[in-house]
Amino acid sequence: MSLAFHLEDVSLGHGSEIAVRGLDLDVRPGEVLVVVGASGCGKSTLLRTLAGLLPSLGGSVLADGAPITGPSPDRAMVFQDDALLPWRSARRNVELPLAIRRIPRPQRRATAEQWLGQVGLGDQAHRRPRQLSGGMRQRVQLARTLAGEPRAVLMDEPFGALDAQTRGAMQRLLVDVLKNTPATVVFVTHDVDEALFIGDRVAVLAPGGIRTIVDVPEPRDPATRGTPLVRAARESLLAALFQRSPA
Repeated sequence: MSLAFHLEDVSLGHGSEIAVRGLDLDVRPGEVLVVVGASGCGKSTLLRTLAGLLPSLGGSVLADGAPITGPSPDRAMVFQDDALLPWRSARRNVELPLAIRRIPRPQRRATAEQWLGQVGLGDQAHRRPRQLSGGMRQRVQLARTLAGEPRAVLMDEPFGALDAQTRGAMQRLLVDVLKNTPATVVFVTHDVDEALFIGDRVAVLAPGGIRTIVDVPEPRDPATRGTPLVRAARESLLAALFQRSPA
């Protein structure tokens, strides 16, 4: 079962430094919402608030109607830095959230191997992070996140540090994996084209809140890239990002 988020008149920031004011946003259960915006506009802060890692500075932040007061296994973060434990193998990294939940060892091993297989690393389970490429480490992080069966996955530019070819492969892998994952996804990126490929909807965030939300025509279908509807959606997003009128 997936989560719904509701934010009303929310202020986000660190200490006395406010990054966003007056943020109103609804994230539908089971959707992939991508958030784009300029550097420093509060995208990562928004994710950390939804994860319960950072309190809001005002307003209401709800998950399924209940206030978010701290972290929960229902809400998992995926970072640009893979944050794998270097002394554990890929399989044992994937097992970690299951071990925390005291899942019996045979079950968590089977689950970890299943997820490593889904991300194309079934033959790399014994390797440690230093023996894996950047793209492989991100695959392990994705497998570890989804193995815990979160109801929401919060992804903070997870492919931003990868080269273009690996990034494209990871985008396609994520799309394939999400087909069988009921979780709600909030995905942050600087890349409008990535947003239009991955998301059901794309929101443009600014210090004054959400500037616009665009519905993606036929999301996650590579065949629609470059079609008139997608070009129009792209132009609307760019217009909101740069505060100009669409062509």
